[in-house]
Amino acid sequence: MLNIKIAPSILAADFANLGAAVEELEKNGADMIHCDVMDGQFVHPITFGSQMVEAIRKHTTLPLDVHLMAEHPQTLVADFANAGADILSVHYEACRKFGGRYLYETLQMIRSYGKKSGVVISPYTHVSSIHSVLPVCDMVLLMSVVPGYGGQKFKPETLDRIAELREMADVEGFYDLDIEVDGGINEENVGAIKAAGANVIVAGSAVFKSADMRAAIEALRNR
Repeated sequence: MLNIKIAPSILAADFANLGAAVEELEKNGADMIHCDVMDGQFVHPITFGSQMVEAIRKHTTLPLDVHLMAEHPQTLVADFANAGADILSVHYEACRKFGGRYLYETLQMIRSYGKKSGVVISPYTHVSSIHSVLPVCDMVLLMSVVPGYGGQKFKPETLDRIAELREMADVEGFYDLDIEVDGGINEENVGAIKAAGANVIVAGSAVFKSADMRAAIEALRNR
């Protein structure tokens, strides 16, 4: 049985105090730090680059889970790997624009740096689209909202997508595949998300806007 991992997103933190924010997350029981990188092209907002990842690396021993919402992810892999990322995930939708092998080669590139590789699919991409790259994936991130825009509600159809992906991974023998879900997750829906087969939970507001960060993280883990 896969371990449940809580990966709070620093997108919901105070950007003026990110070092302190990741220290608080580690102190209060987070398993990973989720870093949403937006390049202003694949999605409209711009967040931060590899320099920010390098800066927060000094403040935590937790794995840094970097989600690259970027138009040309291969050009960024080296910078983020060298900055201290532990997991690098790239979008299927961005990679397919560069041809059939671009995604596979990008995931292999990530692994060549000794990092874990992940592929991300947006809500309207079929789960079966990433079947061929499962052998070079350590994690699949299913977006439960449209990437790049905060404040959206969890799309309930994501539950079926999680179950479909878990079944596909099990049939192929990838029993250790981490399935991560990001977008609109809270204490009310996290139980169903985990029951469907996800084991890595990304949450921003549910953690950073809570009165008790440790209690919020434990609620997400144990509901």
